[in-house]
Amino acid sequence: MSDHLEQVWHAIDPERLRKMLMEMLDIYSPAGKEEDIQLYLEALLQHAGFAVERQEVEEDRFNLRVTLGEAPPRLYLVGHVDTVPAWDWEEFEPLEEWGVVRGLGSADMKGGCAAMVEAFLALATLPEPERPPVGLLLVVGEEENGDGSATFLKTEKPPWVVIGEPTSLAPCFGHYGYLEAGLVTRGRRIHSSLPELGHNAVESMLRVLLQLGKHPLFSRETPELVYSIRELSSSRAGFVVPDRCEAWIDIHLPPETDPAAVRREMVTQVEGARSFVDSLDIEMTFTFDSRGYRLDADNWLSAVLESVYPRLNLPLQHDAFRSHSDGNLFFEAGVNPLILGPGSLETAHTPDEQTSLAEVEAAARIYAALCLEAAKDHSQR
Repeated sequence: MSDHLEQVWHAIDPERLRKMLMEMLDIYSPAGKEEDIQLYLEALLQHAGFAVERQEVEEDRFNLRVTLGEAPPRLYLVGHVDTVPAWDWEEFEPLEEWGVVRGLGSADMKGGCAAMVEAFLALATLPEPERPPVGLLLVVGEEENGDGSATFLKTEKPPWVVIGEPTSLAPCFGHYGYLEAGLVTRGRRIHSSLPELGHNAVESMLRVLLQLGKHPLFSRETPELVYSIRELSSSRAGFVVPDRCEAWIDIHLPPETDPAAVRREMVTQVEGARSFVDSLDIEMTFTFDSRGYRLDADNWLSAVLESVYPRLNLPLQHDAFRSHSDGNLFFEAGVNPLILGPGSLETAHTPDEQTSLAEVEAAARIYAALCLEAAKDHSQR
């Protein structure tokens, strides 16, 4: 463990961290509209003396990149500043009570971003020659298509990144894959009092979805593969039988599962539905897929965690990250991603989204320890 750890931990300021997180939560930053929060973070980092680089993703949208040390970064702390949209902002307004912080993005993942910035503020208290070769990357667009991380990966591929997605501080060297499917059924519109003369697109969709849900692949009794109907909507045109229905399905795949195999089985099942749904007119598209991964946990980051967690009185329980994240993009680009951050997926994207200040502070200490160890040569491990 680095000789500088106690010095850097002592420089972590819980009150500064709390204030930063609350100010970040007060800035609405859904994917595509991240400029305000990036301007806030850019000013904060510049005021602390960092040279902050903007990486343009598109007009008025940019990543922020900061580096320490003289050598190319061996490790980046990566956080996304965007959130899902708030359909009713009053339900998502930030609130702190008894050490618990609620608000849109508190877990996913402004808590992780604040902890990463605080770790860098603490690392900057070291003399310049003693600062580790690490980077801080604050990206946009993760909740949509990952265009912020994709922009970074066009020019740089560090050996390791730590991504602060909500894991309740459980280190995740494994990561689920993801598959997004869209289904559309079409029917024949007719007055609602004469359904036998039309064809109800909603009824067709429901029968197809029930058939899919019964398949052993998506059994709730074997929840390794996670199947979730995310949206279901139909055409609305008054008192008539609907002639169109649309559904979106999210499928989270265990690290070893091939998305192509799941796609093929879904196509087979949907085509088979024609045998019991008369005049079925259905179209299925796969708009996004990403394979999962599982890294060897015998690595230098894992060794740091084994040393640090007991000192922070934290249980060390490795896990696989069950949702989608930019970690999939980094892995596909040849980068090793560790997913580790404060907060949990259980409340993310909901009006009850929350994290604790204690977890955010612990995350800052963990990130600082990992950064300090990056100064050592780990080429043999």
